[in-house]
Amino acid sequence: MEQYFAEEAILSMTSHLIFIIIAWRVLQSINFDAFFRKNKVFEARALLILVTIALGTTVSNFFLDFIKWSNSLIYLF
Repeated sequence: MEQYFAEEAILSMTSHLIFIIIAWRVLQSINFDAFFRKNKVFEARALLILVTIALGTTVSNFFLDFIKWSNSLIYLF
């Protein structure tokens, strides 16, 4: 039973990190300079990091939930 929780924790952490990295790479391709005031580099980067974490975590949670739901389909039949 403990092995199952450890595997689920590793899968969740890995999934979150992968999707956060993907979101970071995608958001780096967008030019946000027009949205921020001049000399506000720290605030712009902080916002970009927070948006990256929120987006990556949300997508990761969707995929993890989807995996759980697909595993639960065996109880339907």
